[in-house]
Amino acid sequence: MKLEGTTAVITGASRGLGKALVQRFLEEGAKVACCARSLSHLQRLQLEVGHRHRYLLALACDVADKEQVEQFSRRVLEEFGNVDVVINNAALLGSRTELVDTTPSTWERVMEVNVNGVFYVTRSFLLPMIHRQRGSIINVTSSVGRQGRARWGAYAVSKFAVEGFTQVLAEELKLKGIRVNAVNPGAMATDMRRAAYPEEDPSSLKTPYEITDIFVYLASDKSRSITGRSLDAQKFTPPLKGTV
Repeated sequence: MKLEGTTAVITGASRGLGKALVQRFLEEGAKVACCARSLSHLQRLQLEVGHRHRYLLALACDVADKEQVEQFSRRVLEEFGNVDVVINNAALLGSRTELVDTTPSTWERVMEVNVNGVFYVTRSFLLPMIHRQRGSIINVTSSVGRQGRARWGAYAVSKFAVEGFTQVLAEELKLKGIRVNAVNPGAMATDMRRAAYPEEDPSSLKTPYEITDIFVYLASDKSRSITGRSLDAQKFTPPLKGTV
C-alpha cells in the first residue's frame, strides 16, 4: 500500500472525482477525512466504502463557509492528530453563459466555493504542516483555468485563480518541506461533465477512479521534489522505480 501512515483530507467527496479519491486513498492505506455539503451523500459513501476501512471520517461541510471549515479542521485534527495531504477538490460549475449574462449571485457563489473554499481549507491545515515541515497540497484545476474559453464564465476564472494560488503558495512553502501542486483531471464521466456537455457519450470518457494515480503519486514521498507544478492527470505516467 503506497500511502500507509498517511492522513489525507479530501473535499467535495460525495461524488465524482472526490468519491473516487476517497476510495483509492483508503485502498492505498491512508487515513481519510473528507467533506461535502450533502450529508445524505456522505452517508451513502460511508455505507459503500467505509465499512471496509477503519479510518474514514466523513463530515458535512460547506467549504465556502469559513466557520464550518474551522469546525471541520478542528474535528479532523482531534481525530487524526496530523494531516499530511490536503486535496482541494470541491467546486461548482455554475451556469454555462457568457460573462455578460452571468448573474452576480452565480459569480459570487462560484468564487466562494472554488476560490475562497480552497483558501479556507488550505489555511486551516497549514500551520500544523509548517510546524512538522511536511505536507502535500493538491489543488484540482481545469484546462479552462489555463486557456480562457467562451461560455465557461465564473468557473474558468475561478480555476485561473486556483492556478495562481498554487504558484504563490508553492513559492512561500518551498523551504518549509511542503509541496503545492495543481492537477487538471481532464474529461471524466461525472455529473459536472454531463452538465457541461449533455450531448457527450459518457462511456467514451475515463472514470474518475481511472485518473487517481497522479494524486496518489503527489501524496506520496516519491513526489517530494515536485512543487509549483500544474499537471495533467490523463497524461501522467508513474515514474520508474527508483526515480522521482
